[in-house]
Amino acid sequence: MTKNPRQSAFLALRAVQRGAFVDVALDRELQREVLADLDRSLCTELVYGCVRQQRTLDALIDQLATKKAQQQPPDLRLILHLGLYQLRYLHHIPASAAVNTTVELAKTNGLQGLTGFVNGVLRQYTRLSENGQPQQTDPLQLPDDPVMALGMQYSYPDWIVRVWLEQFGWADTAALCQAFNQPPHIDLRVNRLRSSVAEVATVMQQAGIAIPPFPPLPDALRLLKPVGSIRQLPGFEEGWWAVQDASAQLVSHLLDPQPGETIIDACAAPGGKTTHIAELMGDRGVIWACDRTPSRLKRLQENVRRLGLTSIQVCTEDSRHIPQFANQADRVLIDAPCSGLGTLHRHADARWRQTPDSVVELAQLQTELLTEAATWVKPGGVLVYSTCTLHPLENEAIAQHFLANHPNWQIEPPAGDHPATQFVTPQGWIKVLPHHHQMDGFFMVRLRRSPES
Repeated sequence: MTKNPRQSAFLALRAVQRGAFVDVALDRELQREVLADLDRSLCTELVYGCVRQQRTLDALIDQLATKKAQQQPPDLRLILHLGLYQLRYLHHIPASAAVNTTVELAKTNGLQGLTGFVNGVLRQYTRLSENGQPQQTDPLQLPDDPVMALGMQYSYPDWIVRVWLEQFGWADTAALCQAFNQPPHIDLRVNRLRSSVAEVATVMQQAGIAIPPFPPLPDALRLLKPVGSIRQLPGFEEGWWAVQDASAQLVSHLLDPQPGETIIDACAAPGGKTTHIAELMGDRGVIWACDRTPSRLKRLQENVRRLGLTSIQVCTEDSRHIPQFANQADRVLIDAPCSGLGTLHRHADARWRQTPDSVVELAQLQTELLTEAATWVKPGGVLVYSTCTLHPLENEAIAQHFLANHPNWQIEPPAGDHPATQFVTPQGWIKVLPHHHQMDGFFMVRLRRSPES
């Protein structure tokens, strides 16, 4: 059978429906079937888009069909998702092409007897949306409940909408939901031990790649368009740069490591922040990279080798239980495992995998990590706690609980000329919001231990 991008997308979505992570399922399908660049892009858009917009697409099926989406045969539901996604979100594809290719998809996958139903649902959507332009007349009927309406319109669980509404209000929550439904940007972090921002920008431009600096991060460059395989870009094999979002780069700058110090990265894999710390120190000093998962530490070691760093030592331990590090570190970083609600544009299925209960479990883990890692810091030393989530139980509540139980610690906001200064809140911690700053959503706080403690 000759595959096409829609068939490849269908097979990837079927794997996701059966429990696979969306990036793993897509990569597996793209490796199995070589597609032209445009087809590869379409397949990727369809897979990530259908997963992101799952709630909205299900709501449309509920309203257009006699059977609810959850009662439809699983393969039929996915095929309807693919057709409705193209009609609603991909306006460069003619409505007739979206309908016809989806009907063919049903035939190809053993649903010949339901092609009339597929055709009818999609054509009904097209009629209701006035030639496929939902901004004119939207076939999606939103419920009266405002939280449910926002969740259905932008495709999020109600509990995430509530968490953001309590923090940000209606306008910012809607803008945040929209931001996380856009494809993510890609930032590079230049390895100043091997190259320079100007040199990397020049070789990229010579290769026809637009990549301007991204202030306020001094080592950041932002790719403006999709470029295919990152590993094929100039300077990758030479270790001139690494892929790292600007928010993640900000974390190591907040830690502010100095040459000759002992640093511990408590949750180090896959190594983006660890290697950045080494670069900022001039690769002089000792960095302990801790993680309890050996396979993830292998990725860290690959990055260390490619970037040509020698100051990093690997520690395969659970950072909640490493008593031998007591009072050993000048600085400690805890980039804690979290719900990832600040990076939902990168992880399309995270909004459906996380739950309020999983957030409570993560907050307990984060508290244990912070309590243990604080014992590693020398008197007068620094600890940075960071997450890539926008949930107060994992962020502000963790910092407040720690300070309430550790009176010999205090928040230390960055100095006036620091890259993080523009993100500082009145409380002294840093909060990066994607819809305001065009960076991943992050929380970070720099804490200093009293010299006398």
